[in-house]
Amino acid sequence: MQRDKGIVPAECLVNLVKNKIMTNSSTVGKARVRPMVSIPFMCLSVLFCVCLIAANLLETKQVCVGSLDLTAGLIVFPVSYIINDCLVEVWGYAKARLVIWLGFVMNFVFVLFGLLADALPGAPYWQGQEGFHAVFGLAPRIALASFLAFLVGSFLNAWVMSRMKLSVSAGSRGFAWRAIASTLVGESADSLIFFPLALGGVVPWSVMPLLMCNQVVLKTAYEIIVLPLTVYVVRRLKRLEGGEAYDRGVSYCPWNFGGML
Repeated sequence: MQRDKGIVPAECLVNLVKNKIMTNSSTVGKARVRPMVSIPFMCLSVLFCVCLIAANLLETKQVCVGSLDLTAGLIVFPVSYIINDCLVEVWGYAKARLVIWLGFVMNFVFVLFGLLADALPGAPYWQGQEGFHAVFGLAPRIALASFLAFLVGSFLNAWVMSRMKLSVSAGSRGFAWRAIASTLVGESADSLIFFPLALGGVVPWSVMPLLMCNQVVLKTAYEIIVLPLTVYVVRRLKRLEGGEAYDRGVSYCPWNFGGML
């Protein structure tokens, strides 16, 4: 009996040590877990950056549609606003803010590499320097205007989408109206900033208002034409993500980097 009494505490001590080791191992395992990125969110983020970079390249070509003189960037740039709408509607303003800044950085890096490549001396046998410079040799004035217009327009687009969704009358419904209104506000701000800063003095000031109005109207019309597809995509995303975001209590400060992740 004395031996049994001595064994029981020893067995308890061994079990206690084993449980402690298992608990520590479990804690370490949990500490290594990282939040997973949604595949649809990742795909839209990549597409957003691709659209911005492609728009920079396509903007260098002037096209004529009927009696309107436009840039080829009109083909792809409005897609970034449509993606912005989807991001805010499904994942919320904070996630959209993250993607906007990501797109800005990627676009900046692309433009920087393009300028560096343009500055390098061409090979003696290469005859494409003039065309290469026309595409990648952005003037600092145009680059600055493009970056500033993108940030202001994108953040205004996301802000309007988020605030309208929080209104009692709209709720999770009324996405179509929010998409159109936010695009109208964002594209207007983009044009009001970009054209005077980038083309002021180059394009006659008497022509400037008509040029800006044409851009805003056409880009908003673009959004309306593809709206049925956008609504379908948003519905599918909500099903895949198991819900949608409401930005109650969120900070709308564009540079609130701490709340991005």
